[in-house]
Amino acid sequence: MRVIFFGSGEFAIPTFESIAFDGHEIVAAVTQPDKARGRGSEPKPTPLKAAALAANVQVISPENVNASEIVERIRSFRADLAYVAAFGQKIGTELLSMFPTGIINLHGSLLPACRGAAPIQWSVINGDEFAGVTVFRLVEKMDAGPILMQRRTAIGADETADELHDRLARIGCDAVRETLKLLEKEPAFPGTAQDAGKATLAPKLKKSDGHIRFDMPVKALAHRICGLWSWPGAQSRFVSADGKRDEMVTLARAIPYEGRTMPSASPDDIGRITPMMSVQTTDSELMVLEIKPANGKRMSWPDYVNGRHVQPGDRFLPIQL
Repeated sequence: MRVIFFGSGEFAIPTFESIAFDGHEIVAAVTQPDKARGRGSEPKPTPLKAAALAANVQVISPENVNASEIVERIRSFRADLAYVAAFGQKIGTELLSMFPTGIINLHGSLLPACRGAAPIQWSVINGDEFAGVTVFRLVEKMDAGPILMQRRTAIGADETADELHDRLARIGCDAVRETLKLLEKEPAFPGTAQDAGKATLAPKLKKSDGHIRFDMPVKALAHRICGLWSWPGAQSRFVSADGKRDEMVTLARAIPYEGRTMPSASPDDIGRITPMMSVQTTDSELMVLEIKPANGKRMSWPDYVNGRHVQPGDRFLPIQL
């Protein structure tokens, strides 16, 4: 099939490569405009644009994909199908009705769960046992179209959102491959309607969502830490009991301390380092596995403990807003 590929982020790269490998022709890639990344840096292309240029695929980078001149340019490619993955702009009515086989979207959740911009992060934050990908027909309402194909996978006990993102991007290749085979045989295949009553939301995360507190159940806290890595990151202050150290840190990976429970903890103990080098929460203790100091590299918790001479009684405190 002749395919127009709408994508921007890293999540789109594996399926971009697999669609072409499977013998379909990607006639053009539509992606977000180049953007500066970091203070004073030059504008850089999206990951998808870089991949498309390397593959000698024509690239369109519109500010507004629904502008009339962009719509007409896309129409000129006479594609059979449009495919969307991590694109970043809403596709309007005219584009939705343009392609003979329609528009399909790869989403990083088991729809109707986690509709929205951050499905992978919220799957981890929510403590879901399983995550997955869904290929569905794009419709006007966000992530609400009929399902064509799904694949699921268990979420690891200490798996971060970044790690799950990369796994799901690869798992998506199989789901998209099978979907395209299906649509080659039956272009109008309707799919299965989603149960709107089971829909949950996965809104875009804000930087402030990374400001964590330790006055919560340990399982929820561990899920949140893993789900927030690498952006915005689970941010806190590490303060030594002697007052000599007070630094911003980002917790990158954590798990509950198995077998350690308690009815309740004193507010003064919440966030405190225990003699076992764990961290006190409301109902148990948290084992930090990886941590990143401000302006430093991510490291193991033992390396941080040794390098900062962490002692029982030192403490993690919330960031002061």
